[in-house]
Formats: sequence, C-alpha cells, structure tokens
Amino acid sequence: MTGNPWQDDRGNKDRSITKSSGAGGSGDPVRHRTMGSGAPRVTDGPFLIGDNMTGGYGSGADILHGCTLAVDPGQIAVIVGPNGAGKSTAMKAVFGMLNVRSGAVRLEGEDITHLTPQDRVAKGMAFVPQTHNIFTSMTVEENLEMGAFLRRDDIGKTIAQVYDLFPILGDKRRQPAGELSGGQRQQVAVGRALMTKPRVLMLDEPTAGVSPIVMDELFDRIIEVARTGISILMVEQNARQALEIADRGYVLVQGSNAFTGTGEELLSNPDVRASFLGG
Repeated sequence: MTGNPWQDDRGNKDRSITKSSGAGGSGDPVRHRTMGSGAPRVTDGPFLIGDNMTGGYGSGADILHGCTLAVDPGQIAVIVGPNGAGKSTAMKAVFGMLNVRSGAVRLEGEDITHLTPQDRVAKGMAFVPQTHNIFTSMTVEENLEMGAFLRRDDIGKTIAQVYDLFPILGDKRRQPAGELSGGQRQQVAVGRALMTKPRVLMLDEPTAGVSPIVMDELFDRIIEVARTGISILMVEQNARQALEIADRGYVLVQGSNAFTGTGEELLSNPDVRASFLGG
C-alpha cells in the first residue's frame, strides 16, 4: 500500500465478476456504498444509468434514440462507435447538457433527469469536455483550485493526491496551463475534475490528439482512478485500446445501442471487430 489513494490496490478488474444487473439487465439489487455512510444503499439497478434516452439539442431533431448507458462504482464504461454516432451526445445527456425527451437518468436510484449540470456536480458527477477544458492563462495549481469551487473544506490533500497521480503537474504547478503540451493539458483537465471529489468521472475523448505513449499513460491513470471506487464513463475514438481497459463497453450507431458487453466480449465479437475495430 502506498500513501497515494489513486494507487491503492482497490477494485477488481476481473470481468468475470462484472455485475449482471447492468444496463438493460436483470438480477438481484446492487448494493452501493453511499459517501460517508457505513451502510450500503440498495438500488434496483446500476449506480449511474442513462436509461432508454431519446433526445437532442434544444428544439432540434432527436440525436439519441432509446440509448442506454450504465456504470457501477469502480467500473470503466467506454462508449465507442463511428463518427456522428452520438457518443458525446449520449454522455452530455447523462450530464444534463441536452434535452432528454423520453427515458431517464438515475444516480444511485434517484431520478436526476431534470437536474442542471451544476446540480449534478453537487451530487458527485464530474465532466471533462474534449476541448476548452482548462483555463490557459491560469497556472496549473490555479486550475486545480478552480475545480474545488463548490468545496468548503481543506483542498490541500486533494491537490497533493492529484500531483501524486500526475507528477509532472506538481513540477509545473506554477506554470500557465496554456504553455503545457496537449497531454499535460489533459492531465490538468482530469485533475481539476478530480478536485470536486467526484463519484462519477465522465471523460469526452481524453486521448484526442495525444501521442500513443501519452495515451497509454492516460489510460493507466484512468485505471488507477477507477480502482479507488470512482465510476468512469468515457467516450473514446481509440476504440480497441479503450475496450482493453473497459469493464463495460457500448457501441453506438446513429444514436442507438448496436452492441453492449464487457470490453473483452466486444473485442472478441467478430461483427464489432469487422465494423468498428478494423478487423
């Protein structure tokens, strides 16, 4: 065990124990441990679920058509699919950034469909957009401090944890974030989201535009975050690499679920491989 909570050996990545009561599934109620409570709360489904979502932006046409996404504590759920499939739209719907005209979003059994994104942050959800996700004129540390805007407790311990997770940020804490490389900027964005002490971390294309080496490093850090019990819901264009670390995978096509399964199942599915993974 180390002093770094992101590196504690918690969570089980064995896909054979992935809960059968995931999206669209059935089975015994899932017990989720609530923050600050010794007793688990029993719910009738996944910890977070966007259930049968249909909707779009404003009064425009529907982009999602009965789309379902779900993730449990400590799991990594990955959304993949072709360009224009509605991947980012689906995640934004879960975060409350567009109209869900039918279906529902539930967090730990509570219907949060009509809550604003700000209210969802207060309930433990954090969202990292693909672009424009840092304050370029502020230093690295100032960006992290901005991530804790809702907190009234001492944030120093969390900042130290972020620096343990991303050591390069500690080295560059006084440097303007706009001067960092693309991969380092993504680390700042993820670190700022972690400053909210989220229960769910949502990432939109976290490896977009970074080198393969940086991509592998970011995926390693995402695994470490999930091992602390934080749920990860992630959109990724690097589908094969993302599914390799996924407990749950969703392949979307035209705003609907085309394939759902564990990452391992989707990687071995010949239809998924031929259509979305290059054979």
